[in-house]
Amino acid sequence: MVDLFKPYRIGELEIRNRFVRSATTSAWSDENGIIRNEMIRYYEQLAEGGVGLIIKGHMYVDPRGKAHEGMAGIHDDAVVPRLTELTDAVHKRGGAIIAQINFGGYQASAGERMGPSEFKGESWKSRAMTTHEIWDVVDKFGAAAERAIKAGFDGVQIHAAHGYLVSEFLSKYANRRTDEWGGELRNRMRLLREVYLDIRGRLGPDAVISMKINGDDFSEDGFTVEDSAQVCHALASLGISMIEVSGGGIGREDKYRERARHSDPALDEPNFGGHCEKIRATTRPKPLALVNGFRTKTAMQAIVDRGIADLISMSRPLIREPDLVNNLKSGQEEASCLRCDACETEAVFGKAMLRCRVDNP
Repeated sequence: MVDLFKPYRIGELEIRNRFVRSATTSAWSDENGIIRNEMIRYYEQLAEGGVGLIIKGHMYVDPRGKAHEGMAGIHDDAVVPRLTELTDAVHKRGGAIIAQINFGGYQASAGERMGPSEFKGESWKSRAMTTHEIWDVVDKFGAAAERAIKAGFDGVQIHAAHGYLVSEFLSKYANRRTDEWGGELRNRMRLLREVYLDIRGRLGPDAVISMKINGDDFSEDGFTVEDSAQVCHALASLGISMIEVSGGGIGREDKYRERARHSDPALDEPNFGGHCEKIRATTRPKPLALVNGFRTKTAMQAIVDRGIADLISMSRPLIREPDLVNNLKSGQEEASCLRCDACETEAVFGKAMLRCRVDNP
């Protein structure tokens, strides 16, 4: 049996246990993307609560890619001093922290909606990016990664999930280009590959570079687990440090979510366990984190013991219970989170997340 509470290594980075706080956004930044005191205090609580690795909620690499008001930025050196306060606070409490960097693409409601193709939503329209703009975004990701290290982060995570720009390029439903950035999967993954290689070239061979990727977009004709397994294999071969498996992108329909579950009842608590096992087969021995659905220590233990994932990644349980990891170590058997999802409803998303709405309606 694997001890979930013993240290674990991700490349050159040692974290104190196998628990990851998955990146979650908030509205706790000013109009220039500079974080406010509430954010520093919340991340202090996570570190005090025993989380091994914290992934900072997504930060825009360019104001054009700002997904929502209140989103933190990592686009300019002006944000570095406050981010340094954040990383110092986490490190002083024994935690490790990496920066999730992102470009909103079609979802840049506070920036400029643009992506791989012209695309329409219910109340918005996005234009297609030029080749020059795509390469500029690659450069912005690289510069943001350098800025993250300057601010004291222990590494970076490329956000390649949840229907933001990199995820859009990966999806044949969202990406309808016919040039070298679209069509076959090898072209659709080109943006992710170029972003990774740019960051690796800037940060060096030992830097921790992670990615968060969909195991499935849960759309009728988008990014599938077979696609994801191929992309993850390609990035693992290039040397990516860690992969976090999530789900849900452009064109998502809830009726397709069940296909990601594991067929074994002992392993079906996390929503994407079945897909994660397929991805694991193509990426071993690269560290793999699985997010979404964990509630019980029994399920966490089973996933790691069976080798489906190496790391337990959570967000909502830690919104309600920032000290959950310490509580589990002390004998608590499951999270107190009810999974009512009030913390991520449209009324609070990007406005007042990171607070449990059961206690704070």
